[in-house]
Amino acid sequence: MADGAFRPHLAAATDGEAIAATLSAAFDADPLWSWAFPDEEKRPGQYEAFFGLFIESALPNGWVWITGEAAAVAVWTPPGKKELSEEAEAKVEPFLAAELGAHAGPVLQVMDHFDSARPEGQDFYYLSLLGTHPEHRGRGLGMDLLAANLAQIDAEAMPAYLESSNPANDARYERLGFRPHGRFSTPDGGHTVTTMWREPSPAARA
Repeated sequence: MADGAFRPHLAAATDGEAIAATLSAAFDADPLWSWAFPDEEKRPGQYEAFFGLFIESALPNGWVWITGEAAAVAVWTPPGKKELSEEAEAKVEPFLAAELGAHAGPVLQVMDHFDSARPEGQDFYYLSLLGTHPEHRGRGLGMDLLAANLAQIDAEAMPAYLESSNPANDARYERLGFRPHGRFSTPDGGHTVTTMWREPSPAARA
């Protein structure tokens, strides 16, 4: 279990910068996102700006969770809400084009895969981003935060969905009840994303 720093609570608008900083550090060596943003020197700033669009869109939805000092963060899109606001969505392609040049095309293809792979026909909680700052890894903060969130989702008897961009995390998600749902790859075939689905626990449905 996590230590005394594990104090999950809903994030406020003023936590946006700290959340972006945690995610930027957490995803620095992520197989997919480091492929998307290959320049190691520019990557931290690019991450903060790119992930910031998702964070700014998610905060008003009221389901962004953090632990103390934003050591671990979970950015959720609850049922009936959009992952990106219209304003943020309009900024994605110009941002990628300006930052990545010709590489923006393949990255946008992958983002289209994210959209098309998402289940249709039922409501669910969507885990957009989950990360633990490297300075706080090894204490179980990220998985404990996810488990706490899932307990609340179970209480509503709702399913949950995520995309695992790092195969090393798949088993961790499976231990919390997620199961592989589908897969898609980058245009060069070098990186695979596993989509994962979780039904409410039997206890929640009882």
